[in-house]
Amino acid sequence: MARRRVGLFVTCLVDFFRPEVGFASIRLLEAAGCDVVVPEVQTCCGQPAWNSGDRQGAEALAVAVIDAFTGLDAVVAPSGSCIGMLRQFPAVLGSAHARHDEAVALAARAFELTSFLVDELSFEPAPVQASSASAVTYHDACSGLRELGIQAQPRALLAAAGIAVTEMDAATVCCGFGGTFCVKYPEISGGMVDDKLASIERSGADTLVTGDLGCLLNIEGRLARLGGPVRALHVAEILAPEESKGGK
Repeated sequence: MARRRVGLFVTCLVDFFRPEVGFASIRLLEAAGCDVVVPEVQTCCGQPAWNSGDRQGAEALAVAVIDAFTGLDAVVAPSGSCIGMLRQFPAVLGSAHARHDEAVALAARAFELTSFLVDELSFEPAPVQASSASAVTYHDACSGLRELGIQAQPRALLAAAGIAVTEMDAATVCCGFGGTFCVKYPEISGGMVDDKLASIERSGADTLVTGDLGCLLNIEGRLARLGGPVRALHVAEILAPEESKGGK
C-alpha cells in the first residue's frame, strides 16, 4: 500500500503553548506509515473569528488553509475542535463562493488525529513504558465527542499501548474552556473546571489525558494554580514513540 501524504494542521494552541504535541503527532503518523508534511504557511482555522461573528475574517482564513493543504491525501490535527472547524468550511464560504468545491474536498479529508489513526489506518501503537502509563483517566473534549463522534478511538489506542484507563464519573462533561466561553463567562468556566478536577480526583488517577489542547491547558492551568499532583498530557504525548537519539 502506498504511503499517504498527510498534512499536519498544527493548531494555534499547539504552536504557541505545547509544540511537543505537534512533534509527537508527527512521530505517531510516521509510525503509522505516513509521510508527514507541515506547511509553513498554515495559520488559524478561523474558529475564533467564526464564533465571534467575523464572517469575512473566517472566510479569508478558510481560503488560506485550503491553499496551504492543497495536494495532500489527508489533513490531520491533534484537535477535534480545529478539525470540526475545517469541516465547516463549506458553510463558511457558502455555495456561491468560487472555492466552495475545494472546501468540500478539504472537509472530506480532514481528520482528528486519533480518529485518523484508528478509523482510517487501523493503527496500533507500540507498548508504552510502565512509567508513562500509571493511573490514567481520559477527558472527552466537547468538539471531538459531539461534533466528530470521537470517544472510542483514543481509548482503543491507549489500550493497544497497554495503558488501562480508569474512567472518571464526568468524562464527557465540559471542562469549562469552550474557546471564547471561558473569556466571556469566567466565573461559570472556573466552576466547571473545578468540577472536572473533583471528578479526576475521585477517579484516583495521577495522569489526565485528553485529545484537545484547549481542554488540556484549561485543566492543567487550574491544577497548577491549586497545586494538584495530577499531570496532564495530550494523548499524542503519551502514545508517540520516543524521538530518535540521532535526530533527523
